[in-house]
Amino acid sequence: MNEIECHDKNCPIHGDIKIRGNKFIGKVVSDKAQKTVIVSIDYTTYVPKYERYLRKRSRIPAHNPECIKAKKGDLVEINEVRKISKTKSFVVTKIIERGLA
Repeated sequence: MNEIECHDKNCPIHGDIKIRGNKFIGKVVSDKAQKTVIVSIDYTTYVPKYERYLRKRSRIPAHNPECIKAKKGDLVEINEVRKISKTKSFVVTKIIERGLA
């Protein structure tokens, strides 16, 4: 981790928010909003009628703490937390791989 001073109360490492529930790995597709990133998660689902699999994509808004600072193109791990805002229920916990973008 970066040795940056983190004063974010919604940081799972330095703050007082608890991690619970689901954990996903996805790619950051947008980092335009303040302290928020949009993470894209690809998955497959089975369609019984056609006996085939369908590829789907989900875009999840996640809180981006000061000490992590995920950027567009990064592969990140996000964990579920209590609701932070109207749309955010996930927080970036670590960067698995830095992107080129």
